[in-house]
Amino acid sequence: MSEQIRILLVDDQQLIRVGFRLVLESEPDLVVVGEAADGASAVAEATRLRPDVILMDVRMPGVDGIAATERIVTATPTAKVIVLTTFDLDEYAFGAIQAGASGFLLKDAQRQELTGAVRAVHGGDAILAPRVTRRILDHVASRLPHTPAGSDPAAHLTERELEVFEAMARGLTNAEIAQQLFLGESTVKTHVGRVLAKVGARDRVHAVILAHRWGHATLD
Repeated sequence: MSEQIRILLVDDQQLIRVGFRLVLESEPDLVVVGEAADGASAVAEATRLRPDVILMDVRMPGVDGIAATERIVTATPTAKVIVLTTFDLDEYAFGAIQAGASGFLLKDAQRQELTGAVRAVHGGDAILAPRVTRRILDHVASRLPHTPAGSDPAAHLTERELEVFEAMARGLTNAEIAQQLFLGESTVKTHVGRVLAKVGARDRVHAVILAHRWGHATLD
């Protein structure tokens, strides 16, 4: 059996943690190594347990998920954070993304979505459900400067890389980008890696934020 992905669950509602644990541990390659009911405990447990992936609630007593994510990403950079959100918490979720989370997931996600998200983030990808991406960016669009100071991070991209960058900004998966641009998925993955390096993005989510800040994507 392949090495298990170690997961930390963070949510102030015990029933939600129990539900996620049951789903995750039904998979042979996933194991829940710890739980936390607030942000402060999450930071402590992340430091102690060094999990691979953290499922992070946003609204919690004391230290919230945004502050906790920022502290964890700084102190334990190998841990990938997936923010748990609902449509009415978009602004909070976006704050957590800016703090360094690797994606966001709806709390009512289906079993396959949850397990797939954990595996994708652990593998270095990011979780960007298009409908949630659009909702969050719509909500904060007025705060995203389209011409910030400094050089455009996409200035050094090739024409093809720019196409991939813009597709990423719309929340498309590698498979969807491949279909749209008539490329193989392995080729798209290579382009994505080059785009991240050239624009200075820490991950796919950060690349989306940069794309919208610099006007390389529209919210039509």
